Amino acid sequence: MGKEVICLFIIGICIIKSSCELDIITDTSAPSNGTDWIVNYADIKTKFSVRSADEPEEDLCYLVPGMKDTATHCGFNTTLPTFVIIHGWSLAGLLESWISKLVAALFERVPNANVIVVDWLNRAQDHYHNSVANTRMVGKDVAMFLNWLEVDLNYDLVNLHLLGYSLGAHVAGIAGNLTNNKVKRITGMDPAGPHFEYAEHLYRLSPDDAKFVDVLHTYTRGSPDLSIGIQRPVGHVDIYPNGGTAQPGCSFQHTLHIIKDSGLHNLDQYLKCPHERSVHLFIDSLLNTQQQSVAYRCNTNDAFNRGLCLSCRKNRCNYMGYDVNKIRTTKSSRMYLKTGASMPFKVFHYQMKFHVFNQQYSSLNEQPVTVSLYGTHGEKEDIKLVLSNMTSNTTISFLLTTDVNLGELLRIKLQWDRDSYFYFLYSNKFLVRRMRVKAGETQSKVIFKATIDGELAPLVQGGQPVTFTKSKGDQSSRRHERRHRLKMHGSFFKHGLNDAIEGTSTS
Repeated sequence: MGKEVICLFIIGICIIKSSCELDIITDTSAPSNGTDWIVNYADIKTKFSVRSADEPEEDLCYLVPGMKDTATHCGFNTTLPTFVIIHGWSLAGLLESWISKLVAALFERVPNANVIVVDWLNRAQDHYHNSVANTRMVGKDVAMFLNWLEVDLNYDLVNLHLLGYSLGAHVAGIAGNLTNNKVKRITGMDPAGPHFEYAEHLYRLSPDDAKFVDVLHTYTRGSPDLSIGIQRPVGHVDIYPNGGTAQPGCSFQHTLHIIKDSGLHNLDQYLKCPHERSVHLFIDSLLNTQQQSVAYRCNTNDAFNRGLCLSCRKNRCNYMGYDVNKIRTTKSSRMYLKTGASMPFKVFHYQMKFHVFNQQYSSLNEQPVTVSLYGTHGEKEDIKLVLSNMTSNTTISFLLTTDVNLGELLRIKLQWDRDSYFYFLYSNKFLVRRMRVKAGETQSKVIFKATIDGELAPLVQGGQPVTFTKSKGDQSSRRHERRHRLKMHGSFFKHGLNDAIEGTSTS
């Protein structure tokens, strides 16, 4: 087992012990935003590698602040957009493989761009709490570098995008706070949690650090300040894929496959998997432009899992990753979505609602059901899920996702599975009349009616599935779907004028 695995466990222990507490985080003195702290570019220990599309994994040329000829030598073009990638903690002392993948994806999406990798391995290959302390010094180095680009090379920071992973996200935030002028955007990819959850905004990533800050949270399990990724929202838009906790493809079963295929020496990939997933979700958004994942604003992950937050009205939904709609609000927006286990990660979200009737009161918890969906473009059968509660004379709402683009839904099958071997000893049964479905990606709302003689269909535990077929077309729902499609793919959405659509007539 590698050193990184051991140290990931040590993080939690060190955080609890007072000997590991950092003055750097609890210090309330604010760093200056002026240039009086710039003494000499020679003080900079961080390196800035210019990458190329032909060799994205190679450090072939370095920009050196104070030396303008290095910009010419490295082919830095002051008229092009610039991406600056900042890695996180790395005890191995090596740049991880995701960096070259992100570099290649950036060039694939924006061929005419400058891509720079910030190398602070000399300060990142230390005990975690020491590397945390070093983020302020590295952030200062990066800020000096960016100010040099702006002042000496006349580069407009409005064209610059910082992408920071783990500790690197906080480096980006500190740097953005110290630059003479704000950079265009900072993307935080699962910013580190330990020592930052309760830190002052000057010492971590915050919405004030760039004109726009978006954050992906993928590994927020555990108590605050003990989870690997930060739990609190720290941007203008904070997206929590799969609730920000367990990520598909990073399960224990997946770990067993890693051990089987590669042995124990790659076990550290299990711990990295959900944390590093944030990077791969961003890479996915760069490469799979026709399969953009959409996130939805919601107060809690539990409410999202019940399908209660699939609205796109008034900027309540947004693309995840590179094409995020840059909406600045005074309060951070928590947004949620589900993803698949591998690239492309996009799935389609549906809210399913049906009312159950029963003359005798029944209330059952954790009930397994199987749902099959059939549409104009495809089908998805035998989707397994568990309903937290089924109570007489109430409306049940749940979220269903599929990796298949089904097109327009035509038919649904719902089966109530048995929850024990003795289900036949009792006859749990509800009656259902119809099912209401809202598609998150299209915003269409459709009613499906049970296809039996009479109005109510029996939903029997361990019995046959109930089939629902689409009712006659709802014209108002179709108009709403067309408006949503225009908003998401037309000029309104691209220019951040989402509310313009909302003002159109719904009659």
